[in-house]
Amino acid sequence: MDELKFRRQAYEDPHNQDPEFLAQMRQKSEHQTLVNELKGLDAKLMHALKVDVPEDLADKLILRQQLQQHHKYRRQTSFLVAMAASIAFVVGISFSLLRLGPVDLAEHALAHVYHEDIALHIDQNVNVNQVNAQLASIKNLGNVKFTQQPGKVYFTSYCDFQGVKSLHLVVQGQQGKVTLFIVPVEKRMVLDQTFADSKYQGIGFETAEVFILLVGEELSDLRYVKEEINNTFI
Repeated sequence: MDELKFRRQAYEDPHNQDPEFLAQMRQKSEHQTLVNELKGLDAKLMHALKVDVPEDLADKLILRQQLQQHHKYRRQTSFLVAMAASIAFVVGISFSLLRLGPVDLAEHALAHVYHEDIALHIDQNVNVNQVNAQLASIKNLGNVKFTQQPGKVYFTSYCDFQGVKSLHLVVQGQQGKVTLFIVPVEKRMVLDQTFADSKYQGIGFETAEVFILLVGEELSDLRYVKEEINNTFI
């Protein structure tokens, strides 16, 4: 389930019990926060719309008074519902505008490596056919593929770069492991040729249809994997 579909379902029904929806919600803390906020808003609206029906319908005077109060309350509630809907709409638009802003690929790449640290400790023994099948399933990647096995591939999975479906691989470097991201080219993305933090180093480069980012602890491993990609990726 992509990011847009998840948020659409969350706004429509935050109590959705669909397994795919729940799995997507558990992937990111911001997803869980959004769903909890929507559930809270839903509960407040349900409480606001609950109107007690007078029990003594025979007493016309009380009934008239209750009806007057009821109409007044409904007008107030309608205003609150309209305000809540407007707020939800503004939040949704703000989120959409945020997604249209510049995407720092280096920042996202480092965040993915830390968030999915388990990927560096898994050996799925992935072959080139599996990798190419995943590449073929990603929109806007054209016909990119590996012409041969790009060395040892330990791990492969899809990942999300600010709403853009991408491919996350862990491959063998000259000595250590290197995380490789293949991201469809979009104009809003910003690519640094080199980047680093206190633990990892990274390099980025671009082909006609994709951005490629490599993250590892040793620069020699990154250069080794880049050479492998240049020889096997088209």
